Amino acid sequence: MSQEQDNVMKLLEKKHYKYMKEAFKEAQKAFLKDEVPVGAVVVYNDKIIARAHNLREKNQSFMAHAEFLAMQKASKKLGSWRLEDCDVYVTLEPCPMCAGAMIQGRVRHVYYAAQDNKAGATGSVIDLFETPFNHKVLKTGGIMADESKELLQTFFKKLREKWHFSL
Repeated sequence: MSQEQDNVMKLLEKKHYKYMKEAFKEAQKAFLKDEVPVGAVVVYNDKIIARAHNLREKNQSFMAHAEFLAMQKASKKLGSWRLEDCDVYVTLEPCPMCAGAMIQGRVRHVYYAAQDNKAGATGSVIDLFETPFNHKVLKTGGIMADESKELLQTFFKKLREKWHFSL
């Protein structure tokens, strides 16, 4: 790899880290609300246009996943359901519902932090992006994976302790 290519790669890594860090801030907000700590941002033209975190408990809605909510906000901001030039950064690998919404919304690329070995739909359990749909979403995982995984583990440990003490 040439020095120029190496510099370009470092700039891209820095950019992706910057956006994932913003998604992680959203995950921390969810944690403080006793929601599963997942956060997401939607980026359009190198600018964050929407951000959200899980609100399933507060909203009592199975659709209130971070990336789903962020995509809805982005769609409203752009005035279109088509998110073709948008990238989604999310702290946990998307589930089938959210991966399907990304396909339907024509998202360009999803960047996720931690893998979800129980419900991940971009390769951990199933890969919806490799099925013959009319739109292909690009995917990249592992950005800030350790931090996101640790936050999730801390949340579920706290939840188990709370549940254990309530017995």
